[in-house]
Formats: sequence, C-alpha cells, structure tokens
Amino acid sequence: MLEPRPIEIDRLTKQFGGFVAVDHVTFSVARGEVLGFLGPNGAGKSTTMKMLAGFVTPTEGRARICGCDVQDDSVAARRALGFLPEGAPTYPDMTVAGFLRFVARVRGYAGGGLSTRIDRVVGLTHLESVWLQPIETLSKGFKRRVGLAQALLHDPPVLVLDEPTDGLDPNQKHEVRALIAAMAPEKAIIISTHILEEVDAVCSRAIIIAQGHIVADATPSELARRHPSGKLDDVFRTLTERVAA
Repeated sequence: MLEPRPIEIDRLTKQFGGFVAVDHVTFSVARGEVLGFLGPNGAGKSTTMKMLAGFVTPTEGRARICGCDVQDDSVAARRALGFLPEGAPTYPDMTVAGFLRFVARVRGYAGGGLSTRIDRVVGLTHLESVWLQPIETLSKGFKRRVGLAQALLHDPPVLVLDEPTDGLDPNQKHEVRALIAAMAPEKAIIISTHILEEVDAVCSRAIIIAQGHIVADATPSELARRHPSGKLDDVFRTLTERVAA
C-alpha cells in the first residue's frame, strides 16, 4: 500500500450562500515539493488554504495532512502542520518573546525543549533585535516574520504559507526564500503568493486557480513555455482572463 502524500486535497468545495468560492479542487503535494498556489484576488486561494488548515469547514470534499483528515482527526492533522495565515494574526499586546513562549507551551513544549525550539526559530527568522518589543509596535515585515516563526516552531512536515514575504524588504524576502529552499527537501510546502518571481525562485511546481477552479498545474518552466513570451506573468494573465471571459 502506498504511503499517503503529506498533503491530499480531494474535491474540496466551499460555498457561501449562492457563491461558490472553491469548486471541487483536487491536488496533492509530495515531500520535497514546494507548490506555488497562484490566482487573482477572489480566486479561492486563501479559502482553500484555510480549509486545508482546518479553519474553514468545507461544503464538500476532504483534506488530509500526513494521512489525517483535517475535519475528522483535526488535532493529529494540526500537529503535522505549520500554518502562516493571511495577515498572520497574533496577540498584539504580547512581546515577541511572550508570544513565542505561549505558542511553544500550547504545542506542548516546556523547559529546555521550549527554549531550544524558540532559539532555533528566532535565529531562522532573525527576530533577535525585536525580541522584547510588543508585537503591535513592529513593522509589517517583522510581524510577518513572527507569524512565520510560530509556524516553524514545532518543525512540522507540512507548511502552508499564505503570502510569506508580504511586507518584507528585498533583503528579507531573499532570506525567507532561502529558508524555504533549505527546508524544502524534508517537507511538503504550499506557498500562496501573487509575486510571480517568488514562484521562479523557490517553487518546483505551480497551480493557478481562477474563479474557484484549477486552470493549470505544472512546473514553472513548463507553464512559461505555454506563452510565446516565455514569461510566467503572461501565462498567468492569459489563463485567468480566459476563465473570466
């Protein structure tokens, strides 16, 4: 029997009243893959990721993380998941130190194990300079890095990152992309992004979603060859405009 892929999405659908935000989306992600999840605003990217993370209940279909159903076995599924949601909600009155310690305790760490985990992610995300600052005083870029740190804290096999470099300066974007690339061989990673250069930089595969439907699923280089210009942004625009027409 084949071992389940770390991420499995089967006919995932979400309807809000009469509006279908995500319509029977199916795909899986293997360990070692970094999947760029692309689409225009309102395409269904964030809704799909929230369903995968267990924050939104699907109208139909299933999502599994490391073989655990996100709805029926939610605790086990979330243990295997590191999730950076849109906006990376935190507790703004907490300091960075207080927030990460809180997350570590929720994850079940204590004593030396807690300190080791925190030291690791603070180093990975370069939060040393703001360690004692309240989160509400941080720049958008540093808030994003705090959100990334909490997603990495328990070293999960699956990462779902919604706009991980949003608000970061060019150097910080390079650091985060390098971090994702370094982690990629041992994890299954989904990155939702509107930055097409990010797909070229770190993704081994890309899915384009438009109006709740998958319209393309290929490597970035394969997608680029679908347009005479050889540019991923031209392919993206052509496919999404075709669906909207």
